[in-house]
Formats: sequence, C-alpha cells, structure tokens
Amino acid sequence: MKLLLVPLLLAGLSATSVAAHDSVRSRKSLGFGPVHPHAVFHSDPSGIPQNFGSFHAKNPFQLAQSFADGIIPPHLDDASTFVLRKDSYTDRNTGVTHVYFRQFLNGLEVADGDLNVNVKDGIILSYGNSAYQGDAPDGNPVRTSTHPHSDYCSQLANEFDARNTHYKRQLGGQTIIDGLDFYRDTILRPLEHMFESSCTFTDLPDRFLSKDHKLEDPRHALLQFMIAATPEEHMVQDILSKYDDYINEMSSYMDTHFVGGETHLPVELISNVPETVNPVKARLAYIQVPDGDSTHLDLVWKFEVEMKDNWYEAAVSAHAPHKIISVVDWASDAYAPIPRKERPGLATYNVFKWGINDPSEGDRSIEAEYNDKLASPLGWHSLPVANDPYSGDKSFAYSSSIRNTTVTWGNNVFAHENWDGRNSYIGNYRPDGGESLEFDYVYDPKLIPGEDALEEARKYINTTITQLFYTTNMVHDLYYRYGFDEASGNFQQHNFGRGGEENDGVIANAQDGSGFNNANFMTPPDGQNGRCRMYIWKTATPYRDGDLEAGIVIHELTHGMSTRLTGGPANSGCLGWGESGGMGEGWGDFLATTIRSTSNYSDYSMGAWAANRENGIRNYVYSTNITVNPSTYKTLDKPGYWGVHAIGEVWAEVLWVVSNKLIEKHGFSDTLFPPLAEEDGTIPAGDFYRPREHEADGSPKPLIPKHGNTLIFQLVVNGMKLQPCRPSFLEARDAIIQADEILTGGENRCTLWEGFSVRGLGPDARVDGRTPWGGGIRTDDFELPEACQ
Repeated sequence: MKLLLVPLLLAGLSATSVAAHDSVRSRKSLGFGPVHPHAVFHSDPSGIPQNFGSFHAKNPFQLAQSFADGIIPPHLDDASTFVLRKDSYTDRNTGVTHVYFRQFLNGLEVADGDLNVNVKDGIILSYGNSAYQGDAPDGNPVRTSTHPHSDYCSQLANEFDARNTHYKRQLGGQTIIDGLDFYRDTILRPLEHMFESSCTFTDLPDRFLSKDHKLEDPRHALLQFMIAATPEEHMVQDILSKYDDYINEMSSYMDTHFVGGETHLPVELISNVPETVNPVKARLAYIQVPDGDSTHLDLVWKFEVEMKDNWYEAAVSAHAPHKIISVVDWASDAYAPIPRKERPGLATYNVFKWGINDPSEGDRSIEAEYNDKLASPLGWHSLPVANDPYSGDKSFAYSSSIRNTTVTWGNNVFAHENWDGRNSYIGNYRPDGGESLEFDYVYDPKLIPGEDALEEARKYINTTITQLFYTTNMVHDLYYRYGFDEASGNFQQHNFGRGGEENDGVIANAQDGSGFNNANFMTPPDGQNGRCRMYIWKTATPYRDGDLEAGIVIHELTHGMSTRLTGGPANSGCLGWGESGGMGEGWGDFLATTIRSTSNYSDYSMGAWAANRENGIRNYVYSTNITVNPSTYKTLDKPGYWGVHAIGEVWAEVLWVVSNKLIEKHGFSDTLFPPLAEEDGTIPAGDFYRPREHEADGSPKPLIPKHGNTLIFQLVVNGMKLQPCRPSFLEARDAIIQADEILTGGENRCTLWEGFSVRGLGPDARVDGRTPWGGGIRTDDFELPEACQ
C-alpha cells in the first residue's frame, strides 16, 4: 500500500493524534474530481438573452430548451445537444420553474456537462452552465488523464506543505511540537482523516495497467476502482492475488430502460462485484478534465457502486490504465388525495420534544404526532400497500389500499435498530405502540463501565428508535412546508400524484453497529431510499446515543435535502468535494442551529452533548461575535480547512450572521412551522406570513414569511434550487440574494449583503486557483455594493 503523507507528519506526533482521537475516526470515503474553470452562474436577468418570442414565454420548459439550444457554441452545433431531464419542475410557492439539462456529444453523455435554467413569467432569471466548450470529439478519445487519483493526492500533499510552512511562519518560527494541541486538533487530525479516506491507495502492478481491455468490458475498470474503494487491506491483497478469478466471477446484463427514459441509453448491471451489496450500474460517458486554461474529454465508465458504508458515483477512465477521474460518495458524514383509513387517534411519543436539542437541555414529554395533512396526508404510521416494502402482515392492520401500522414504519420513514450494521432493514426490530399508538418507554441508563456499557445503552433501544422516528418525521414535515416536496425530490414512499419519484422513504438506523461517534446519510437520486445511520458515542459513561441529539439527526437529514435540491432531484453528484461539499455540511449545521434557537439570542455549539465536549465538534461555536468566531471566507485558506466539515462550518457561520441580520430587521418567530392548512387546502397567514398579495390577474403571489428566522429558512431552501451544480460560496451567496429578489422583490438585498460582507463575502470577494480539496487563494471583501453604501 502507498500512503501519500508529507514528511511533516512525524511518526511520534501522528501516533499521539491517533491515540487521542481514535474514538472519532471515520469510515473511508473517497471524494474528489475536476474543478471546471469555465463553469459559470449568471443571476442577473438583464445580462441574459431573453428574445424567444411569445410562444415560448407561455411554456417555461420550451423557453429553457430554446435558451439551451442558443448557447451551444457554433463549432459544436452538429455534435452537442442539451437533453431535458425529467426531474425538472415548477416550484408551487414561488412559481419558478427549475429546468435541468445534461449535455450529450455525438449521442454520448458528458457526465459533468450540467445546465440548470431558472424561469418565471417568460424570463430567464438565472442559469448555471458547466457544459463542455471545446472541440467535438472524433470518435472515442483516448487520453492520458492529467487528474487521476494519485495526482489529486499529490496536489493535496503539496497544498499541505505550503500551508504548514505558512502556519509555522505565523507562529514566529516555533516548531510543530510547541503548538501540539492546536496543530493536532485543527491541522493534523483533519489531514490524517482526508488522507486516510481518499489517499490510501494501491499501486497496481504493471500487468494490470498495461492490459488492452476491450472497451465494451467495464469489469477491469470497476475492479480497479474497488481496490481503491475498499477499506479492507486483506481484500485488496486478495483481489490482487486472485485478480482474474474476480473478473471471471462478475456477470452482467443490459438494462435499456434506465436513466429516467430521457436518452434510452443502455445501462449495464454488474453482479458479484466484491464489497458491494447490490449490482453495480455502469455506462460509458465523457468527463471533462482541466488542461491548463481549457478542458479535454476523457472517455470513462460511470459507475454507481453501493457498498456497506458507501454509495459511490465514480468515473473511471475507460481505456487502460484505468484511473479514477472523479468520485462522489452519496453517503455524507456529521393534490391528488388518496383514500385514508382512519386510525383511532394520533400517535403519542415520550420524547425530547421539538426544539430541545439533547438531554442536557430539558426533559422528555408526551408529544402527539404532528397532524399536517399537507405534508403527510396519511399521517406518520400509514402508507399504501403498493408502496410498502414489507411483504408480511405482522403488526399491520389494513383494508383496501392503505396499511396502518402500530410500529415506527410509515410513508416518510422506517425507523429501527441496526445493531449488526447491515444493509437489510425490513426485518429489524421496532417498538410497537399497540392499538393506541402509545410509544412511551423508560430512559434511565446506569453508570456501567467497560464492555457492559454498550449493552446498557442497548437496553433503551425503544426510546431511541421512537426519538429517531419522531425527529425524522418532524424534519420531513417542516422541510416540506418550505418547499422540499415531492416534485423537488423529497423522501416518501408514496407521492400522492404530486410529482417526483416515489418509493424512497428514509431508512433510519438507530444505534447502527457499523461504527461509533458519528452519523451519516446516503442520498441516491430521487426514487431510491435515503439511508440515515445514527451511532452510539463512547465519549462518556453511560454511553451517549446520537439518536437523542436532534442537531445531529437534523444535520444528517439536511444532507438529503441539499443534495436533492442542488442540481435537481436526479443528480446526486453536485455536492461532492471542495466548497460545494463543504456547504453540504454547512447547511446541516446552520438549519440544526436555527431550529434550536430561541428569541433570546445565544451562541451554539454543534454535537456538544454526544461528543461530551463543551464547544462541540467544530473549531468554533456559532456566534455573531467575530471575537468568539473569527471565521471569514479567507479562513478557508488556513491549515486544516481542506475537509468538507471545516469548510462547512465557515459557510454555516456566514449564514448564522446573515440570519441574525434579518432577525434584527424583521423580528423572531417562536415557531418555524407554518400554519396548518384549512380543510379546503387554504393556508392561513396567521402571524406567520405577510398578508397574501395578488397579481393583476388575480393569481396569488408567493407566501412570504414575515420574521427573520423563518425568512432566512425559506431563502436558503429556495437558493438551493436556484444555484448550479457544484456551486462555490460566491454562487450560493448569489442564489440566496436572487431568491429574495424573486420572493420579496429584493427588499432585503442590502441586509443580506451586510451579513455576507461582515464575513468577507462582499461583492468583490474571489478565489483564485480553486482545487478539488478546497484549496486556492481567497480574497475577503468586507465592503457593500455601491447601491447599499
């Protein structure tokens, strides 16, 4: 095995770090890919061509298609097309139509050639474009990629070396040992995790690299990816020693109905792949690789690989030597009504109620099932028989087409124990609330040390499953009301005829046995189940259960929303690495913090209870006080800020400051939940929304939350829908500002700029030389746009 570590990682210091933090080490997770220097996001409608005629103005999809056809470079007219993706949709509240395209060249997909167009009232509001702009390929290009796996890791090592030199210079020439605690916690541990996750790989013998494999045979490229992906050294050695045997054991067949029906390209399903839990999907595609100031195309095999702890979308060069060009891990770490069979009443749960973040903040209480018939028309314990993966009839009472359950199993989430850490879930244990649906269980763990501490935690599995089921359903209903609905890719078994792909409720594992001191969420494209895995934390005695810290659960579930909304529900590859991957973490922290906040301002930590650390698991607590949390955009250049979690906490801090600027202006709502819909489906304004206004033709304008904390919640969700695939901080900022323009006419434009500028994201902020790891040189801008000065 070859581990790319720089000489500064001294053996003694590395061992100290591992010993100090062994309990919080994470699973292996690959994540890297090309940075596209030509990718753009335009959010000023006045600078976007709008001359498409009155006919197209009536149909936003045709308008977007005409726009897409019009921006194809002339030299690609005969080769390039933009294919409309079926996950495009119109937002029910804002009226914005979000249209997604994938580029094809000579009939073959460009895997990272994405175009998203946002349309309203016949106007192109904004668009993001990362499509290939170079010369059309002549046949199947054979290139030696300049960005294989080893190149990315060499780049990371070089970045570390440069940043560490800068760090030592800041210390005034002190040695690393002088700053051991700071260095270990903020630099060494994140670096070790990054190398351990992405840069531990095997140098394959020449006999594998030089083979002239048939282009139509993806097995060699796939097996070489599995050598890099498996965390098990013994498996690597076994594959190397029995390489031909593993190749011959793989079998495949073609599925010509995959890829959503948009292109009808065949997909190969490959079985008996080592370390996988389901057949691997494979298809040929192009991918763009930077080559100086331009890009070239590599022909790759695009794989979807579901493993026990990972779910990868990977691009591996189709021609030998097979190199990993990009890889995204979909697992991210910390109406048409249907007949409803009435149940005796709402379920009740003995839980830490919504708003209590963890056991240190309050006691449990009996809470009723949230009865939002707009977000969950069947409630939390019912689902159609046709969408139910359970094939037996135990614990179910059903008639006609609906099953009512008495366990933690419903249309939005299946919650259960997973002590064995396996992927199977249907037969796992769940508490049964009986006919009265009363989920009331004791929680009183004893101070039992040693090996028995784990068994003590498991005694209270009914309590923790109940809490996980309650929190996950509350998140589903809340996010639904802010626009994460069926059409935009939310997680439900049945979608009530309201659009989107169904059969993808959240599989929620309590006390998952595959790890400790962590949590993660796997987000495949719309129509495949999300998977949330919550772990026990061995950070105190008694052990602490992550299921009981709402902020951790909310953080993980937010991965599902941000991944589905960014780039469209059918594209789960838009938040894989660098600034975009960091924001995937940051939105989770920010929304979890917003949910627990109150009208009495406070600073907040993340994961403090589970980790048994007063300041939590981030570098700083979230605070508007720049002395308490000094993070600015430029902070991303510092040592230790390559990883997505470190990048994410800077983004969350920026949003926290922006949020409080809006709260200063508009006040604070004690609830984030909008009023429940009336019987006819009308949503009353109450004290939550502004009085609803109407257009000249009598049609209602979008509902606008009236308080600062509810408004920023809405703008963040709407911004995710507007921003391009693989957004930067600057593009996500612009999307939020445009979301306000669409929702309120831009009345908060300067307030938003004030919040962003305080943390360095003013209009002239920039990044030069951005790398897949989050590297580059950033420039803070603390000024406001001229119109706001």
